[in-house]
Amino acid sequence: MPRKEGQKLKLLTLLEILSRETDEQHPLSVPHLVELLRERGVDAERKSVYDDIQTINSMPGAPFEIVQQRGRGGGYYMTDTPFEFAELKLLVDAVYASKFITARKSRTLIEKLGRFTSRYRQAELDRTVLVSGRVKSQDEKILYSVDALHTAITTGVQVQFRYCDWNLQKQMVPRHGGMLYRVSPWALVWENGNYYLIAYTEGHLRHYRVDKMQKVEPIPDVPREGADEYANFDVNAYTQQMFGMFNGPLKKVTLKCENRFAGAMIDRFGTGPTLVPFTGGEHFTLTVDVQISPQFFGWVAGFGTGVEILSPPEVRAEMRKTLDTLQTIYR
Repeated sequence: MPRKEGQKLKLLTLLEILSRETDEQHPLSVPHLVELLRERGVDAERKSVYDDIQTINSMPGAPFEIVQQRGRGGGYYMTDTPFEFAELKLLVDAVYASKFITARKSRTLIEKLGRFTSRYRQAELDRTVLVSGRVKSQDEKILYSVDALHTAITTGVQVQFRYCDWNLQKQMVPRHGGMLYRVSPWALVWENGNYYLIAYTEGHLRHYRVDKMQKVEPIPDVPREGADEYANFDVNAYTQQMFGMFNGPLKKVTLKCENRFAGAMIDRFGTGPTLVPFTGGEHFTLTVDVQISPQFFGWVAGFGTGVEILSPPEVRAEMRKTLDTLQTIYR
């Protein structure tokens, strides 16, 4: 092997060793680095390894640094990798929380993420017991659906798919006898652990759960529609108005809340709505746009007497009707 190519291989192998075999708690001495290089078929001398470490640290824009730990048991270790360890934990938690990623694919992704840190820290990311305990998708085809939707969004074309529901046999059954839906895709939203497609169809922007889609295919040479509607579309406001991503008529609703629920309202509706102190000082009101659905009434009921719908009258009346119906069932 030419000397120049051999030097490149040595640098790459040394980088791999430092990234996977070292961290602050596990530095390696230069003799040990030489030994590990030789185990990987790369001959090296001590002096050349010192020079290689200096070369690595002088690389412009490198997202890591090789640090020397002096004293007994010291050596060299890599301080940073392309991801900080806290960032890897966030990514791993997102994989765990995602319902649409199967348990098997979760383990595969987490293993791949673990390769961006030392093998010692990778063990801290291995929480496979949590994967088996979560409600996870059983169908890995959703990953291909997501990829097809991204392709259609990027290329600006329409997509077609079959939209399904669960039956009592726990099978996905296409709606409308397997009719093909054809829509113009604009965005993918991750909400409540599920992926949703925001798409334009029949003059409106609607959403579809990606895990309920089957046989998703971009339609080449058929440009998507709804550009003007999407230009004025606020994804964050849309998801805040909906409960459980269930559609309903949009209403401006005023809620009266006990002060202790200020955090819950901010978590749900963001910091935009004004919290107005109510007479007596123990409550506040806020007015928000909400898509009225049974899930919204269930959410309000979950606060007991701590949250009350003040207006509009028709929404307040519908809440009362819902409670009367429930009382009849559980009487």
